[in-house]
Amino acid sequence: MRTWLRDLALGARFAISGGREGWTRTMLTAVGVGLGVALLLLTAAVPAMMQTRSEKENARQPANATYVAHPTADSLLRADAQTTYRDHDIGGALVHPEGAEAQLPPGLTRWPGNGQMVVSPALKKLLASAPLLRERLPYTITGTIGKAGITGPAELYYYAGSNQLVPHDSRYLVGNADRITGFGLADQSEPLGPTLELLLVIVLVVLLLPVAVFIGTAVRLGGERRDRRLAALRLVGADIRMTHRIAAGEAVFGALFGLLFGGALFLIGRQLASKISVMSISAFSSDLTPNPALTVLIVLAVPIASIAVTLASLRGTTIEPLGVVRHAVGRRRRLWWRLLLPAVGLALLVPLFGKVHGGSGINEYQVATGAVLLLFGVTAVLPWLVEAVVGRLRGGPIAWQLATRRLQLSSSASARMVSGVTIAVAGAIALQMLFNGVSGDYVRSTGADTNRAQAAVNGMVSSGAQLDADAKSIAAAQGVKQVYGYVHGDATGPDASKLPRNDETQYPDLAISVGDCTALRQMARITTCRPGSVFLVPPGDGTDSDYQKYARPGGKLDLNTPDGNAYSGKPRLWQIPATAVSVRSRADATGAHTWGVLATPEAIDSSSLKYLDGQLAVVLDPDQPDAIERARNAVARLGVNMSIYTLYDTRTKASFTQIHRGLLAGAVFTMGLIGAGLLVTMLEQLRERKKLLAVLVAFGTRRSVLAWSVLWQAAVPVVLGLVLAVAAGIGFGAALLAMVERPFHTDWVSVATMTGVGAGVIFAVTLLSMPPLWRLMRADGLRTE
Repeated sequence: MRTWLRDLALGARFAISGGREGWTRTMLTAVGVGLGVALLLLTAAVPAMMQTRSEKENARQPANATYVAHPTADSLLRADAQTTYRDHDIGGALVHPEGAEAQLPPGLTRWPGNGQMVVSPALKKLLASAPLLRERLPYTITGTIGKAGITGPAELYYYAGSNQLVPHDSRYLVGNADRITGFGLADQSEPLGPTLELLLVIVLVVLLLPVAVFIGTAVRLGGERRDRRLAALRLVGADIRMTHRIAAGEAVFGALFGLLFGGALFLIGRQLASKISVMSISAFSSDLTPNPALTVLIVLAVPIASIAVTLASLRGTTIEPLGVVRHAVGRRRRLWWRLLLPAVGLALLVPLFGKVHGGSGINEYQVATGAVLLLFGVTAVLPWLVEAVVGRLRGGPIAWQLATRRLQLSSSASARMVSGVTIAVAGAIALQMLFNGVSGDYVRSTGADTNRAQAAVNGMVSSGAQLDADAKSIAAAQGVKQVYGYVHGDATGPDASKLPRNDETQYPDLAISVGDCTALRQMARITTCRPGSVFLVPPGDGTDSDYQKYARPGGKLDLNTPDGNAYSGKPRLWQIPATAVSVRSRADATGAHTWGVLATPEAIDSSSLKYLDGQLAVVLDPDQPDAIERARNAVARLGVNMSIYTLYDTRTKASFTQIHRGLLAGAVFTMGLIGAGLLVTMLEQLRERKKLLAVLVAFGTRRSVLAWSVLWQAAVPVVLGLVLAVAAGIGFGAALLAMVERPFHTDWVSVATMTGVGAGVIFAVTLLSMPPLWRLMRADGLRTE
């Protein structure tokens, strides 16, 4: 151990005291490692950040789940008031304290008065630049929500005071707000389930494995110059083992420097986190605290990995007192052990085929190990593939010959440079196949027909006349082409008033919907409709006994429905016309099926119904991009009783969406890291070839020829790496689909997209390296020390 420590310290001294060359190599290594460490620390901070977001969301939810019938000293009224503005989801609530001891929502210091609101800083900024949204939220801004009340600096949220809130009754037939006694809901998040757990594990592997590969590449920067220095040490008496330990010391020093740089980079990024929003996710700086155990693991793993990678890289190099022999000619790479890695990974996943379903969990460690071996096998096979292909390349233009000869002499460096991108592309292809395969379980059809209407409005109304007035108000908004709808109420049997009035009494229940012919045709398959028409729509299963008993031509219904089990007042009998026609139900624009009695306003006075629920469908002009915003503003002017929501063909489960967003956000950071790291690697390779490039230019080689040779040198490994990535990604994706029992299907558009992104990163890095290349080809590159 003493010998190891002495030689490691000597290597660290060489890294420090090696002059400009030594510091340049150390700095490049530190930058490369630091970028990877920063991303690893960010990943270690994500679980705590998401936990904090969840806790804040729960803290502002109503605390009580039971119905509160009467005001108390600590009760308040609360109504959801979320809305949408273009691509922004805006959360909010209308509040009104009923008692002096009512608990304030998190982040508030005092209650907003009637017509006032307290907003998040991001919403305040948005309101200042969005007149349409300001029209919808006309409340006077009296303050901002504190950090404890919002999940992130970019969240759009508000609390508005309103004296128009009326508490719901126990059956939610009247009222527009909930009476609650405080805030703070216990965590009621549902478990992810085995399929989502599988998705999460694979996402983490796909995002973090390229980072690990990249860090391993970064600690090998400047290997050729280091080996020449080690040859000088052999000349003064050092043995092979001592030179290896000294090389490891240099790598450890660069890795430790990289840890410090990565930590500083993370802290700087942490301070800027509040100004960044990725896929609608934002966080405060204080929320980004890496998990202590993971942080310790990163701090220990990076230096240990740097030693292991350095010693492994020296196995193919013979360092003698008079020079360095690297990759002896004639020794070809062996393929069998490279194929063994993905084979073992696949063997770990095969027992899980068809087992990831239902309520049973998965073995996360088995899945992660199998995925890592499968993807790591790509990086193991890539050097063999590059060597096998470039070894057969002959002839061509001068630039092509320079590129292929360089690849033949040092194919390992070129393969390492693109290995991170290869893993990222292969993993992304497999993940996209898995996402597409299981999306049917989490993306469901709403049944809505967005060709018939694009938005729906609902709320409690007093009569059909009020709903008609509301419809006209909405239809007057710019961009609204048509508004139609109906009121919905209930009726009971004609003898309901004579039934025993106790808790065991079951009163008959029959739905009545009143609207004009336009609205009724959206709800049933009606051929002939005129004022005074009545239609009878049986329920879909045909088993409702109340409908079969009372819904018939000439039958009578009582419009005075009981409140729960308490019938009060006098009966209001209405007779179904003898001309009533039976028709079949039809899904309306929202996808809902209505059954019972459908009547035009001339056949029944809707105001005689006890509780009325208004339903409106809104048809928008597709040529007016802000038509939906103006419709929302029109509904907001109707008061707190009416709400509007946009119709969509499909709905996606929130947890599935969050994992997908996390993948996209992580992919952005990972590809950015890979691009930055590749640029560092490319610059180091060019720096090591500085003298060679200067000599070629001095002998008359055109600079454009050398530039093209660098481009070709990058293109060949990229093409081979991406071909391997596509094959490995499809194979890995097939294994994942087999685990969740889904048929094999390849989305070639996604494959082309992922491949194009990977190729784009490589070629962008190559183009960015052109200016330094031009400077390295100057005559002063012939100088030596």
